[in-house]
Amino acid sequence: MQSRFKQAALFSVKLLLSIAVLVYIARGLDLQQLRNHLVSVDPFLFVLALALIFFQTFVLNGRWELIMRALGVSLDWLAGWRILMISLWFNQVLPSSVGGDAVRMWLLRQRGVQWPEAVKGVAADRFTALIGLIVLMVAGLPLLLSRVSNQAAILAIGGLTLAGVAGTVVLLTLDRLPKRLIVHPAIASFVRFGTLVRFLLLQSERRALLFGSALLIHLVTAAACYALARGVGAQLSVLDAVVLIPPVVLLTAVPISISGWGVREGAMVACLGLAGVPSEEALSVSLLLGAISVIIGLVGGGIWLASPERGSYSADKAAKAAEEAPSYDGLGKEVSSHP
Repeated sequence: MQSRFKQAALFSVKLLLSIAVLVYIARGLDLQQLRNHLVSVDPFLFVLALALIFFQTFVLNGRWELIMRALGVSLDWLAGWRILMISLWFNQVLPSSVGGDAVRMWLLRQRGVQWPEAVKGVAADRFTALIGLIVLMVAGLPLLLSRVSNQAAILAIGGLTLAGVAGTVVLLTLDRLPKRLIVHPAIASFVRFGTLVRFLLLQSERRALLFGSALLIHLVTAAACYALARGVGAQLSVLDAVVLIPPVVLLTAVPISISGWGVREGAMVACLGLAGVPSEEALSVSLLLGAISVIIGLVGGGIWLASPERGSYSADKAAKAAEEAPSYDGLGKEVSSHP
C-alpha cells in the first residue's frame, strides 16, 4: 500500500510539473497562431517525420540487440522489436509509474533471460544512447559558438555538455581508481557497469556499428524535427537542427515529467529560439513531435494487446522486479545492488 502511495505521489508531481511548464510557456504566446500552425502543418512533412521516428525504432532495436549479444544473450530481432514497442507504449501513453525500461526487463525475464543480463542490457542501451548524444553536442559546440550570440545560452548548453563529458569519463574510468575507494558495493556496481559500457564501445567486435547507431538515432530525431519545423513554416536550417535538437533530447530525458511533456516544450522553445524560430512555431514542433511519440506508442499498445505475456503482467510485480533485480560481479557471485 505504501509503495502504491509513493508511486501515485510521484506520478502526480510529474503530472503537475508537465502541466505547469506547458501553462507557463503558453501564457506569453499567441494561442490562435499556435493553433493555426498545428492544424495547417504540411501533411507530407508530418508523415515524413512520423516515418523517421518509426524507422528509429528499428535502429534502436538493432543497437539493443548488439548489446544483448555482447552480454551472451541471443535476442531474436522481431522479439526484441516487439518488446521495445511495448515499452514505448508504457513510456508514452499509460499513466503509470512503471517505466518502459522496467517492462523491458520484465518481458526479457519472461523469455528466460536472467535478471543480471536483462538489467545490464537495458541500462547499457540507455547509457550508450546518452554517450552518442553527448558526442553530438561536443561536435556541435564550435557551430553553436559561430551561430549563436546569446552568451547565457552558450554557457548553459556548454556547461550541460561539459557535465555530460565529465560524468561519462568518470563512469568509464572508475576502475582506474585505487581499490580502497571502489570496494563499497554501491560504487562497485557502477565500476562494473562502466567497465561493461567501455567494453561495448571500445573492445566489442561490433563497436563501430554500435556507436554509429547511437549517433544515427539522434540524427534521425533532428531530421524529424527539421521536417516538422518546415511543415509549420519555421525557417530552421538542417545545421541548426543538428546543433540545437540534441540539448532538447538530453533535457527531455531527465525523468521529472510525464514522458518529457513540458520539459521538451520548454527546451524546444528555448533552443530553437536561438536560431530565430518564433516561440509559437517552436512549440508547434515540440507538440507535433510529442503527438508522433504517442502514435508510435499506440502501435506498441496494439502489440501489447496481442501479447501472450499480457495475461500474467502485474505493474507492481514489474516495478518491484526492476528495483530488486540482482546483479553479479565478474566471478558470477550475486551482490546486493545492480548497475
